[in-house]
Amino acid sequence: MNDQWTGRDWVLHPLDGATGQAFMGTYNEEKIFLKRNSSPFLAAVAMEGITPRLIWTQRIANGDVYSAQEWMNGRILSREEMRLPMVTELIHRYQNSSYLRRMLEKVDGEEWQAERFLDDFLAHTSEAFCEIRPIKAMIRVLRATAPVLPHEMLTVCHGDLNRRNFLLGDNERLYLVDWEMVKLADPLYDICQLFVEYIPDDERREWLANYGMTKGDDFTKRLRWYVLFHLLRVAEDAYQRREHYMYNHCIYMAQQVMHAMV
Repeated sequence: MNDQWTGRDWVLHPLDGATGQAFMGTYNEEKIFLKRNSSPFLAAVAMEGITPRLIWTQRIANGDVYSAQEWMNGRILSREEMRLPMVTELIHRYQNSSYLRRMLEKVDGEEWQAERFLDDFLAHTSEAFCEIRPIKAMIRVLRATAPVLPHEMLTVCHGDLNRRNFLLGDNERLYLVDWEMVKLADPLYDICQLFVEYIPDDERREWLANYGMTKGDDFTKRLRWYVLFHLLRVAEDAYQRREHYMYNHCIYMAQQVMHAMV
């Protein structure tokens, strides 16, 4: 691939685990990270230093847009490292940035309330899964209790806080990558994914205190709703992968949450 900024012919190497959208570009000894059709919001998060530096963006003949970012040597976080304060600090940083919120609204970032998350999930999952008795109960409770947060309280949400999207550079700086699912939503959408997948129950109160979360009258209701929703997501993934232990664990935890919601 020839880039119009430097005239260099980059050799593209598909990255393992990617969906055909991410590449390492090499030219002699140089390396860059290339992403095809990435979110237009990428420039804003790169400007804030939350994701590696954006070098150039270029549209090619077939209409695809490639974004080139600085290649960072580093590693992804372990499950245990997702509990570290640097993760909390990074999430707080992008969720509380008025600049990032403003930029997301400028690129037509969509507003997602709780019910929309549920509708989208149900539109992309199998009818057989939804008909399982405990799953049907989860869906019924989620539908009946979906909270609505005023527009001004919505924040930038990354949308996929999988540990593989956290890159710890050799410079000891933490980055968050893959912003294709970014949206304006309840900050608890991101936070509760982290809770369900990485943060034990007995550490969540301290986590929220370290984050500095403002708790309104409906905070507990919203927290439980998004925890239950992410348990549903993880249960569906475990069901598809036939990971019986994880599936049963999610069902058990969901029953505890639902008991507290009624």
